[in-house]
Amino acid sequence: MSTSPIIQPNAASAAAAAAAASVAAHKTASTLGINDFLKLMTTQLKNQDPMKPLDGTEMVAQLAQFGTVSGVQQMNTTLSTLSDSLRASQALSGATMVGHEIVAQSGTASFDGTNGIVGGVDVPSGASSVSLTISDAAGQVLRHITVGTMAGQQAFRWDGKTDSGVQAAAGSYTLTATANVGGATQGLTTAVAARVSSVSLDSSGTGLTLNTPELGAVALNQVQQII
Repeated sequence: MSTSPIIQPNAASAAAAAAAASVAAHKTASTLGINDFLKLMTTQLKNQDPMKPLDGTEMVAQLAQFGTVSGVQQMNTTLSTLSDSLRASQALSGATMVGHEIVAQSGTASFDGTNGIVGGVDVPSGASSVSLTISDAAGQVLRHITVGTMAGQQAFRWDGKTDSGVQAAAGSYTLTATANVGGATQGLTTAVAARVSSVSLDSSGTGLTLNTPELGAVALNQVQQII
């Protein structure tokens, strides 16, 4: 009477190891996929010791692991699709902003030698006087501008001329605003209007940068107003 051959545990281990090696040889990623797990499990079942079959609880646990791996793979695929959609949406939104003017917080601005600089100063309540100074790269103050004292953002415009009426050269200039509040001098925040000439996306596709002649690169989350 013939009997089925009994495969020793060490033979089963060797078969499973060979299957794992075969799978690993064809993988370029650092983790195994669901098909690889199924192949390993099938090999394990085929080569198990008939006298000591695979425990049912252990098999259920492995199947649960397979389900988890499959779910993670599907989630990664979904996230990748969402990321691509977000990048396309960001690019489309950025393209519509080219040519528009934005207002962003900044203490400096680039002057092209012809067009003036327009911006605003955040004025606190109780200010009796507000002034804005324009300084060149060497720190020399070229222009003093009086700004309205009403609380909130008050607009200003620099025509590019010094206090003596001389046209300033093209370059980067520093804006410094102060207010007299209750007899004390208080530094204020300034913002500058700039025209968007182009937009850029970072490598992840989630960060949109607006490129402007007046302010350089401005992150979208720094924009206070779009005109």
